[in-house]
Amino acid sequence: MANTPRQTTTLRIEQDIKDRLKTLADDRHSSTHALMLEAIAQYVDREEKRSLYRKEALEAWQEYQETGEHITAEETVTWLESWGSGNEQDAPACHK
Repeated sequence: MANTPRQTTTLRIEQDIKDRLKTLADDRHSSTHALMLEAIAQYVDREEKRSLYRKEALEAWQEYQETGEHITAEETVTWLESWGSGNEQDAPACHK
């Protein structure tokens, strides 16, 4: 990503936020610019993951609607509780 050309974007930030950002930057021996870049990158990463999670959940719901295959909460809990025990179980099979 270091070779990707950068473009300038202007942000209008309330003075209170700007002051708080400056305080954080000073505490971290960093620049406000670096903190803003970090915050934006973290936000984009988080929101991409959230978007993918939602997409996968909708796809799973659609598949359930079409097939009716599922595992129950009780089956899931029993399986999870076996983790780390001497009798760890395989994941339960889907059924109708």
